[in-house]
Amino acid sequence: MANLLVLYYSAFGHVFQMAQAVADGASQSGAHEVRMVRIPELLAAGNRVVKPDGAPTENREADGGTALSKQFRLTDRYTKYEATLALQQEIPIATNDDLRWADGVLLGFPTYYGTMPAQVKLFLEMAGDLCIEGALEGKPVGLFNSTASIHTGHEASLLTAMVPLFHFGMIFVGLPYSENPEYLTADAIGCSPYGASTLAGPDSSLSPDPRELLMAARLGERVADVAEALRQFHSGKK
Repeated sequence: MANLLVLYYSAFGHVFQMAQAVADGASQSGAHEVRMVRIPELLAAGNRVVKPDGAPTENREADGGTALSKQFRLTDRYTKYEATLALQQEIPIATNDDLRWADGVLLGFPTYYGTMPAQVKLFLEMAGDLCIEGALEGKPVGLFNSTASIHTGHEASLLTAMVPLFHFGMIFVGLPYSENPEYLTADAIGCSPYGASTLAGPDSSLSPDPRELLMAARLGERVADVAEALRQFHSGKK
C-alpha cells in the first residue's frame, strides 16, 4: 500500500473539486492510503488577489469598472471566494511532514498568468529543507489545475510548475493519450498530456466537466500505480 498526498490550493472551488476526484482515483477503492491537505491562503488580507466586493481598486472607472472587469464579473468574486474558504475549513493545512510521509504526490492549483499562484510558490520555497535533505527525490508527482478558459494558460502553468519539482528530484507523471481519449476533442474542456485541468470560465461560474473529473481520477490512479511500483522496487532492494 502506497501513501498518496493530494496537495492543493483553491480560491474558488474548482481545484478543490478536482482534488477530490484525484483523491478518489488515487485511493483505488481503498487500495492505497490518501491524505488530502491544502495550501493556506495568505494571512494578510492586503496581499490577497481577491478583494471585498466594492473595495476600491486602481484604474476602476466611475461607471463601475472596465469592460474587461465586467466580463470577469469581479464584483461577484469575493462572495464566491469567502464561500470556498469556508467549505475547505475541515481540510488540514499542508506541512513538510506531509511531503515526507508521501510515496507519491498530486499537486493542484489555479492558473495565474500562466504559472502557479504565489501561495503555492511560497509553500514550495518554504519546503527548502526537503530539497537539501533529498526527501522528495525519486517520488512521483502529477499535476492538476484550473484556468479561466482554454486560452488562458492551463498548459503553460503545468509546464512551468514542473521546474521546481525537478529541483526537488521528483519524477513527473503525465496523462497519456492512450488512456485519455476525452481530451482529443475540439470541445472546450481541460486536460492535456501534462496533467488534468478544468476550465472555470472567465467569471469562475463553470463547474468541472465530468470528463475533466474522470481524467483527474485517472491521474490519481496513475501516480498511485507508479508510487506503489517504486515502493515495491525499493523494498526489494533492502
